[in-house]
Amino acid sequence: MAAIVASVLIVLVCILALLGSGEMFAVNALGMNYYGMRCPLAEMTVRNVVNRALQKDPTLAGPLLRMHFHDCFIQGCDGSILIDSTKKNTAEKDSPANLSLRGYEIIDQAKDEVEDQCPGVVSCADIVAMAARDAVFFAGGPFYDIPKGRKDGRRSKIEDTINLPSPTLNSSELIKMFGQHGFSVADLVALSGGHTLGVARCASFKNRLSNFDSTHDVDPVMNVNMAASLQKTCSAGDSAEAPFDRTRNVFDNAYFNALQSGAGLLSSDQTLFGSPRTRGIVNGYAMNQAMFFFDFQQAMVKMSQLDVKGEDEGEVRLNCRRIN
Repeated sequence: MAAIVASVLIVLVCILALLGSGEMFAVNALGMNYYGMRCPLAEMTVRNVVNRALQKDPTLAGPLLRMHFHDCFIQGCDGSILIDSTKKNTAEKDSPANLSLRGYEIIDQAKDEVEDQCPGVVSCADIVAMAARDAVFFAGGPFYDIPKGRKDGRRSKIEDTINLPSPTLNSSELIKMFGQHGFSVADLVALSGGHTLGVARCASFKNRLSNFDSTHDVDPVMNVNMAASLQKTCSAGDSAEAPFDRTRNVFDNAYFNALQSGAGLLSSDQTLFGSPRTRGIVNGYAMNQAMFFFDFQQAMVKMSQLDVKGEDEGEVRLNCRRIN
């Protein structure tokens, strides 16, 4: 009898250990310690690669964060943003909406180093999610943990990027679009705060600088000094860039301060201050950075789990730029 009890206890201990490592999760489920036994140094490896890259070029933090967002908003967080175009297919990364993304080589480097440790175990989708998280942290933002275990998708088509939020959307349209993905109004504003990092191209906001509507040449809610500065910047062409706020490489709440002064870069930024449904949240984040950080953490964890692929729907790519 004692031997039977001992055997049962051993089995229970093993099950608990597997649950902790993520081994016993269902096919489509994620786990915080998913790679605990499969590839224990995976997260540290990705973090070190991101840290080295940002030390050389701090401007990569914003693109890495947006890469994760642009990946997840198209058919879920499946690494499809990484796939290269071919003669027969134009992939997501070559969409006009994604041309400002950078840092693909960082994902490649992280994948190579992880593959050396644990071949065929860590997905490219997970690396994108971890790299975005680490980029936020190294830029001065909050650290948050995310569940792992995503599988890489096998589809990447330019036409799918029509589902990315347009820079010209108003607050009602944004609330509806984000709501379709399960996000609250506060989630929307918090995730928009990710624009505290990085830049946008003139092609995304030049509509606000000339022939805005039948009454105004320049968007009347835009800060006058900012409008003059942006007009000068955009004289260099659609690919010229402008920062979202005054601290483009630092993750803070300066983005929300900018909205309060009419200095939001995109229409979809400034509309958050113009709407009664979102203005209070903007003011709260502008006044309380800790509150913004907390809500951003929660929203990013939620976003990182959008429509994840399971074993039956995806794979672990050996090269992040092409399907196996």
